[in-house]
Amino acid sequence: MNGIESVLPFAVVFPGQGSQRVGMMSTLAAVHDEVVERFATASRVLGFDLWDLISNGPADSLNRTENTQPAMLAAGVATWDVWLKSGGPMPARVAGHSFGEYTALVCAGALEFDTAVALAADRGRYMQEAVPEHEGAMAAILGLELGVLEAICERAAGDQGICACANHNAPGQIVIAGDTRTVEAACEIAREAGAKRAIRLPMSVPVHCSLMRPAAERLAERLRSVEFTSPRIEVTHNVDVATHSEPEKIKDALVRQLYSPVRWIETIEDFAHGGIFHVFECGPGNVLTSLIKRIDRSLDSVALSDSESIKNQVETISELARGRTDER
Repeated sequence: MNGIESVLPFAVVFPGQGSQRVGMMSTLAAVHDEVVERFATASRVLGFDLWDLISNGPADSLNRTENTQPAMLAAGVATWDVWLKSGGPMPARVAGHSFGEYTALVCAGALEFDTAVALAADRGRYMQEAVPEHEGAMAAILGLELGVLEAICERAAGDQGICACANHNAPGQIVIAGDTRTVEAACEIAREAGAKRAIRLPMSVPVHCSLMRPAAERLAERLRSVEFTSPRIEVTHNVDVATHSEPEKIKDALVRQLYSPVRWIETIEDFAHGGIFHVFECGPGNVLTSLIKRIDRSLDSVALSDSESIKNQVETISELARGRTDER
């Protein structure tokens, strides 16, 4: 480890599906050529112009899971490229929210970028094909505790339906997923139970619930031919809030992740308990930064969304590290 890493532990997190938008990355790309270069590599793997899609849309196409996932992967890795080129040190820990875990694995050196792009497109296709269009749904429920919402999902599902707490995003902010009719019923029950809001999300597939088991089976088969190596940085996985160094355990975590909840609250709490002081969101938007502030305000969380924010945080880390070194 260099001096910065050893005296000032910090983490980098990568957003997943939901943070995409047409025009994302344009500000960073105007200053850093490596952003467009990273998308050019992804485009060659995919066989279509991914940069044109995120720059010009249409949004409906970008929001299709098999396109969103490679786009978010390229965006997160490109931002990471800029961080490193700007003098940013390696973090002590990384994690990704839902699909963002794949970006974390690439940046941790466990998975080659080209391989991850092809894998992302296939994963998205498996997910899209697992549930017919309009038959699955996700919704954000605000203002209810996890235990209360789990009981609501069980009540709405009854003997025939499927509904589960899919993303444990922050206290009072949980996403549910399942078949459309059951999710709608759960939203209505949640409102009656005092939820502040129950909002259907513009997701094309109901991820992180049992409806994704067929996709997980296909993913497991696909992963047999994918080469992973031990990460150079600890990666905290969504499914078990644990780090794994063995490739087979990483693959198993990625398979289970598809039909299991994203334990984001526990991930951020684990960072704090493990001595992390700063968390930087690496990719478009600031969704994870906002969630982290709600989970633990003692953590300094910042979105690395443009050159200025990256430059400022590199300076912040460097200054704090020098100060801690001087104290020794």
